[in-house]
Amino acid sequence: MLQGKARWNVSKIDESVVKSLAEKLGISMIASRFLVQRGFTDYDKAKEFLHIEPSAMHDPFLLKDMEKATNRIQAGIERGENILVFGDYDADGVTSTSLMYLTLKQLGANVGFYVPNRFTEGYGPNEQAFRHAKEEDVSIIITVDTGISAVHEANVAKELGIDLIITDHHEPPPEIPDAYAVINPKQEDCTYPNPNLAGVGVAFKVSHGLLNRCPEEYFDLVAMGTIADLVPLVGENRFLAIAGVRSLTKEQRPGVKALLEQCGITPTEMTEEQIGFMIGPRLNAAGRLDSAEPAVHLLISEDVIEALELATMIDDLNKERQKIVNDIVTEAEEEVLKKEELPPVLIIGKEGWNAGVIGIVASRLVEKFYRPTIILSYDFETGLAKGSARSINGFDLFQSLSQCREWLPHFGGHTMAAGLTMKIEHIPLLQEKLNSIAESTMSPEDWERSLSVDLPVSLSEVTIKAIQDLQCMAPFGVGNPAPKVLVEKAQISSAKKIGTKDDHLKLALKQGDSPLDGIGFRMGDLYDQLSPLANVSLVGQLSINEWNGHSKPQMVIEDIKVEEWQLFDLRGVKDITKKSNVLPTTDVAVVVFRKESEEILSMLPQDWLVVNCIDKDGVIPKHLDNKHLLFLDLPESMSQIKNVLHSGGTPLRIYVAFIHDRDYFFDMQPTREHFKWFYAFMMKRKSFDINKNGTDLGKHKGWPIDAIHFICQVFFELEFVKINNGIVTIVEQPNKKDLLDSSTYQKRMEQSDIENELLYSSLGQLKEWFSKHLKEKVPTYS
Repeated sequence: MLQGKARWNVSKIDESVVKSLAEKLGISMIASRFLVQRGFTDYDKAKEFLHIEPSAMHDPFLLKDMEKATNRIQAGIERGENILVFGDYDADGVTSTSLMYLTLKQLGANVGFYVPNRFTEGYGPNEQAFRHAKEEDVSIIITVDTGISAVHEANVAKELGIDLIITDHHEPPPEIPDAYAVINPKQEDCTYPNPNLAGVGVAFKVSHGLLNRCPEEYFDLVAMGTIADLVPLVGENRFLAIAGVRSLTKEQRPGVKALLEQCGITPTEMTEEQIGFMIGPRLNAAGRLDSAEPAVHLLISEDVIEALELATMIDDLNKERQKIVNDIVTEAEEEVLKKEELPPVLIIGKEGWNAGVIGIVASRLVEKFYRPTIILSYDFETGLAKGSARSINGFDLFQSLSQCREWLPHFGGHTMAAGLTMKIEHIPLLQEKLNSIAESTMSPEDWERSLSVDLPVSLSEVTIKAIQDLQCMAPFGVGNPAPKVLVEKAQISSAKKIGTKDDHLKLALKQGDSPLDGIGFRMGDLYDQLSPLANVSLVGQLSINEWNGHSKPQMVIEDIKVEEWQLFDLRGVKDITKKSNVLPTTDVAVVVFRKESEEILSMLPQDWLVVNCIDKDGVIPKHLDNKHLLFLDLPESMSQIKNVLHSGGTPLRIYVAFIHDRDYFFDMQPTREHFKWFYAFMMKRKSFDINKNGTDLGKHKGWPIDAIHFICQVFFELEFVKINNGIVTIVEQPNKKDLLDSSTYQKRMEQSDIENELLYSSLGQLKEWFSKHLKEKVPTYS
C-alpha cells in the first residue's frame, strides 16, 4: 500500500453527454469529458470556449472613472503636462508600468515612470516619492497595479496639486483613497463584467480607452502580466492570454526576444506554462533583489544590444534569487520542525531574510506543511517586520488579515496571497488571532491536501490526438486549471530514478496492451516504495514528449497511490542493515525465526516491533495490522510463518529478506535409492568409519560428505545403526520404520520445501503464496 499525498476528488459526469459533445465537435472523448466537467455541456458554449473571439473583451468605459481618467490624461497630453507612471515591482507591476508608459509615449506624452524600491520604500505609493515628483513638475500621477490602499498618499497628492489616477486590481479596503479617479473592477460600485483583471489588464483597458481602439500591439505585455499574476484565465482574461501567447510566437519586442533567448525558449513553441514558470520569475527577480526598473527598461527598450545586456543581468539576478530562496527555505523549515506541534497558521521570521523573496519561501512551506504561512523579515532597528503570506483552500487570507487591522498598518492582497508590514512586538497577537480564526472557520477536510481530478481515463484512450485536443483548451491557469487525469490500477513495466540527484521518477505503465510513460518530478523517493508487482493509480497531466524526432504521449505525475498491500524482495541482500533507503522508518514489525539472527536484530532500529518466533510457532500480537512486516530470516517450519500471516491483520507492505546460513534446496537430496544403497553397503561392511573413510566413499559415489552424514544421522534416529566416535555400526534385525519417522529427515525435507516455496520462487509466485495465506484468517491472539 502507498498513501497519496492528497485526497482525490474525482468528478462524476454523464458519459452520454460526453459522447454526444465529442461527436458534434469532432474531438476525443478525453477532451469532451474535460469540457463537460468544466460545465460546457451545450454545443454553442463549448464551441465559444474553444474558439474564443475578440467579442469576449468588454467596453473599457464600463469601468468606473474610466471616462474621467482618460479625459484628464488626454487633456494633460495636449497641454504638455508632465505625467508619471507609478508602478509595482512584481511581473504584473513591471508589465503594467511598461504598457502604460508605452501607450502614453505613443500618444506623445511627456511621461516618465517610477517603481519604488521594495527594500527602502516598501510596497505602494509613498509620500516622499510624490513630493519628489512635484519637484519635477509632475501634475498627473497614474498608478498601475497598486494604489487602492493609498489613502494617505492620495491626500498628499491633493495637497501638492497633483491629480492622482489610481489603476489597480487588488481588493479595495473599507476606505477608498480620495484620488482624482480610481479605476478598479473590484470596487463595489463598479459594474464592469470582469472583476478579475490583473493589474496589467486594467492598464490595458486604460490604454484601450486612450487609443479608442484595442491596443493589439500590447497583447504580449498584457498576457505576460496576466498569466504571471495568477488571475483566473476565463472570459476576457482567457482571450487576452491566448492573443498574447499567439503574439509572442510571431514577433517579439527586443527585450522580450532577448529574455526568451536567456530562457532557452523557442518563440514558435511559446506556451502559457513557459510564461508562468520561466519569464514571470525573471521579470520578478530584479524587484525581489534590488530595483525593478531594469525589468521595465528591458520591456520598453528598442535597442537590441541594450536589451541583451539587460536580459543577461536579469537572468543572473534570477539565479541569485534561486540560491537565496533555497537557503531561506532550509532555515525556515528548520524553524518549523523545532515546534512541538504544527500550529494552524505558520508564522516564521528572522532578521536578515531577503524581503524580496519571502513570498516564494512562504509558497514552499505551504507546499511542504500545508498550512497558511506568513514569512517575515525582521528589522530590529525599526522594530518592524515585512511579511508575505500564502494560504490553502478554505482559509481566506485577506478576510482573515482584515480582522487583524489593529496590528497591520499596511497590508493588501487576495484570498490566497498577501503582503504586510507590522511591528515585531505584535507578532504573537497576530499568531493567536489567526490560529483562532483558522480553528473556528476551517473544517477537518480543509486541513487535508486535495486534488481535483477532471478525467478518469484508460490508457487505451491516451493518444497524441487526444492530448492535442486537450491543448486546445489552453491557456491553463487559475480558473481554468490544466486537466488532471486519473489512471487506475496500471501495471509497472519498469521504474527507475533519473536526474543528476536521482530525485525524479520515471515509470513505464501498461493496461493490457496499452502503454504510457510517466514522469514524476521530485518523486525519486517513491522508487523504493513501489513494488514491481504493484497496481498503481496515478493523477497527473498528459503531455506529448518529443525526442529525436519522435513523439509519444506521457503523463506528468502529481500523485500516486497503491491501494493493496505490496511485496518487496530483499532476498539475496547480504547486509540488510545497509538497506535503510529501502525499508520504512516507522511502523515496522520485524519477524525473526532463528536464534542466529539475533545479532542482526540488534543492529536494526530499536523502536521496531520485534515478533519473536524463535523455537516456537509464535503467539502473534493483534497490532500487526497496518504494519510494515519484515521477515528477517527463513522460518524453520511453515507453521511459523503461516501463524504470523493468520494473525488477523493485513500489513501495508511485506519485505522478505529470508536470511539463512545454508541452502538445503541446492544440496544433494538423498533419495530412497540412496538410502537403500547405503543400507546394503552397511549390511556387507557391518561397520564404517565415517571420519576416516567418508570422503573416499563420497568421491566413489559422487556424493558430498554432508549427504553421507545426513544418511547416517537418519539411520541412527531410526535405530538402524549405532554411531560412536564416528564409527557407524549396523543394528541387526531392527524394527521396520519409514524415513519420515526421522525428525532429521522431516526437517531436511521441510527446509527444502520452505526454500523452494519462499526463497527460490519468483516474486509473482511469492505474492500469490502470501495472498493465499493472508486470506486464511485463523486468529491466534494473545
